[in-house]
Amino acid sequence: MANSQVQLRKPTLDKDLEKLTHTEQATQFVLRSWAGVGISLVFLLIAMAVASTFATGTTDVLLIAVTAALAAYMAMNIGANDVTNNVGAAVGARAMSMGVALVIAAIFEIAGALLAGQGVAQTVASGIVDRSIFPNPETFAWAMMAALVSAAIWINIATLANAPISTTHAIIGGVIGAGAAASGFNSVQWESIALIVISWTVSPILGGVIAAAFLYFIKETIIYREDKIAAAKTWVPVLVALMAGAFAAFLANGGTTGSFGLSFRDAMLIGLGCGLLTYVVTRPIVRRHAEGLDNRNQSLRTLFRIPLICSAALLSFAHGANDVSNAVGPLYGVVSALRSGVSGEGSGIPLWVMVIGAAGISLGLLLFGPRLIRIVGSEITKLNPMRAFCVALSSAVAVLTASAFAIPVSSTHIAVGAVFGVGLFREWYTRNSRRRIDYIRSRGNQIAPEEPPVNPDETRRRYLVRRSHFMTIVSAWIVTLPVSAVLSAIVFLALHTLFS
Repeated sequence: MANSQVQLRKPTLDKDLEKLTHTEQATQFVLRSWAGVGISLVFLLIAMAVASTFATGTTDVLLIAVTAALAAYMAMNIGANDVTNNVGAAVGARAMSMGVALVIAAIFEIAGALLAGQGVAQTVASGIVDRSIFPNPETFAWAMMAALVSAAIWINIATLANAPISTTHAIIGGVIGAGAAASGFNSVQWESIALIVISWTVSPILGGVIAAAFLYFIKETIIYREDKIAAAKTWVPVLVALMAGAFAAFLANGGTTGSFGLSFRDAMLIGLGCGLLTYVVTRPIVRRHAEGLDNRNQSLRTLFRIPLICSAALLSFAHGANDVSNAVGPLYGVVSALRSGVSGEGSGIPLWVMVIGAAGISLGLLLFGPRLIRIVGSEITKLNPMRAFCVALSSAVAVLTASAFAIPVSSTHIAVGAVFGVGLFREWYTRNSRRRIDYIRSRGNQIAPEEPPVNPDETRRRYLVRRSHFMTIVSAWIVTLPVSAVLSAIVFLALHTLFS
């Protein structure tokens, strides 16, 4: 009987221990999620303290400190939602782990924001609404605060819903809505808005076309060649050199805060020199990595891994240069409007303003970014390192070009457009490429005959691009600006009623 009791107690004890283990795991999960919220709150307090310390010569330090906290909140939401486009392709292609992707993106986001973010931030601060029409600087400050609140809330909702929306749409809509509510529709600079909207329409198409062109070049010169490895040793260094040269030319031609603003000719010469130097350095590295590789596509993925990581880092830099404006543009508008109590232009964006935006974007990415990385990287179309390289490089080129002209484009539009461009091009190339057909036949394989029409469900299943994701993302893009505008107008009227 005693033995029977012992045998009964043992499984009971095991069950209790198992329950305790599950409880500990659940507690760790909850604490980990709350830890992110706690860190975020601490960062908001730090942003307020920094603003209070450095916002000298202004008429209302408290108002600027509150706006700085809202800008920090907006920046974290951008990091959680928007930065995922930069490294999603590389993670989806398994070129680097999630942890490495997060660290690279965070570092280059900060570099891009601090080195090249001022031009677009000034456009958001003063190029969307006319500050001179506002009755006083405080009213303009309340409008910018309302824009930040509405945009950040909408982005937060989209992130929780796993929808990669455009944060640029959100903040532009917020500024329009609050400005119209504060001073009427005549305060909105509609010519600037028209230019920005045109860029939003053109940029995803441009990203898709450039990505498809790069992929066509890679397929024609490397993938469908008899000796893939020899072709890769020739062309991979050229692609990396092209990327480095374009980046160097951008920085030299005024892409930074102005300290390196050279003429177009000098910038092109610097870009050419940097490209040639990169080619000389990269060529022996690629050849060394190519030693012993089999003549197959799997080997090409190995050779494209480093270029892909470099292109993802470049895209993160480009994103930091353009989209940091979505957070710090309104903050800078408030700071410059409250200088000496007049709504003038100010003398340039203070470094502390840019640091709040850059640090907030990177912190939001590290704490909350992995969810949407998987959607952009793997759920729209299947990516390997070659395709992902085309996506990242084309997106970086398009975003850097827009940043050079101080145009706030949507990096989400461009990156997702590039992913769709790659997928749609693959569908066309698979059906129509003569080189691919000749290559397959030269290896003794037969091209499958054209199949008879199948039912619509089967046709959709065979698409290389998931059309359902396309419609979902486009729908989110379309509703973001009007929703943010309406929400911003409501927030402004509420703030004005409570505190005026």
